[in-house]
Amino acid sequence: MNRLIQSGLMFGNLIHVASPALVERYNRALKHLTGKTTAQTDFHIDISGFSPEIGDELDDPLYLNHNGVNRQFILLTTQQKTAPLLDAKFSTSRDILRQFIEANESQLFALTAKDAVAGELVNSVFDVSNPERLFDISNITIEADTTQGTLRDADKLATLVDRFKTEEDGWHDDVLIADMITLAKRTGDVVRNPVRLRVNTFKQENFHTSHFGGIYVFRSVEHPAAICAGDAVPGMPIAYTFTLRDRNKVAKFLDLNGLVEPIVKARGIDASAILRQKMDFIVVDVAQEAEIDLTGATRRDIRTLARRFSDRLPAEWHALSHQVRWSEGEADWPRIASDHPAYFYTLRASDTPDAELVNMLLSELSPKDIRQLYICHKEAFYAAYRGWTDTKQAYVVDFLTREYVADKAGAREALFGHDAPLEEPKPIRDDVIARVGPWGAVRR
Repeated sequence: MNRLIQSGLMFGNLIHVASPALVERYNRALKHLTGKTTAQTDFHIDISGFSPEIGDELDDPLYLNHNGVNRQFILLTTQQKTAPLLDAKFSTSRDILRQFIEANESQLFALTAKDAVAGELVNSVFDVSNPERLFDISNITIEADTTQGTLRDADKLATLVDRFKTEEDGWHDDVLIADMITLAKRTGDVVRNPVRLRVNTFKQENFHTSHFGGIYVFRSVEHPAAICAGDAVPGMPIAYTFTLRDRNKVAKFLDLNGLVEPIVKARGIDASAILRQKMDFIVVDVAQEAEIDLTGATRRDIRTLARRFSDRLPAEWHALSHQVRWSEGEADWPRIASDHPAYFYTLRASDTPDAELVNMLLSELSPKDIRQLYICHKEAFYAAYRGWTDTKQAYVVDFLTREYVADKAGAREALFGHDAPLEEPKPIRDDVIARVGPWGAVRR
């Protein structure tokens, strides 16, 4: 994996911690949360304050995420909001942390100027050894304070100030005044400059979890379901459970809930360019099997390989080629059924609040599209990367460095951005669906 790390495709955009003052603050927070400290004097942290170097030192990659739930965090700087979240057990965790930092940025900036802020993403579940417990997670509340209890003291001081103002003999209560002065030395003037974080509670309705081999949970859509990346997980309290192998059912689920749209019919994008790139990735897969050296391969080289190995190109490549010709007015509309291996390569998430989650799911259903897999599901990308030949690894790293890392925002917008729709989508429903559900009376 060194090639990925050196190119910034793995552990990229982490925050470097090398200042003795910041290391000392980190250790105070780490001791406060876990009872442990680090001997590291130079390390990197993600948005939650997790450090891969410290994880190796402690031999505990979950030292801030015990049992994979109720993730703890250490904030040394508000700049952490731009960092990734490593080894995320829930797809919503990074977004919750980022929203928390942005909503309280000025307060956190002031607090982290003197101390680390330590906290936890709290829900009512402390163990998910039983899959049913996943469905007990609905609201995530962030609890946070500095290691010296600045926020706790500020709340206490505010209470004392109220007493001082309202109690009849407050001006003559020497003990009350002495307590206020003592606390004010630690918190500052909480009357003019209140030190208080917003109470942040976030709903977690639809999400992906890496527990139980990976599960996509969709609870707030019209037709709820859980989709397992591995084998079906029994005992989940939801009407329908599928696996990624249930392609027809997954496709129907996505369609009925209006979660996807065909790439060739999406507005504001170059559909042909996107599909041609997917075709190139499929050619690279064929070239790997043929043990072709892909070092420095250009798009022209990939097209040459496509001609050379035309008899080996799989059904996905030919179906996407047909769609490209249709989009350019050179062929009839290709009918690609949901059980066709190219089907999910032809889709992207529609403009819904769950677009990122849906694109993550699509990336697992179209794994040869290495760009989408890297952008939307890094853990799945890293797992696939380990099984590739050295020549394919080199090609993929070179491609992503040139075509994605150079302009991440532009690439994401070109692939997944949404223009305003021409008209409001109409709800898809009929009497049969209303009576027995979209997949009939089948339950697992």
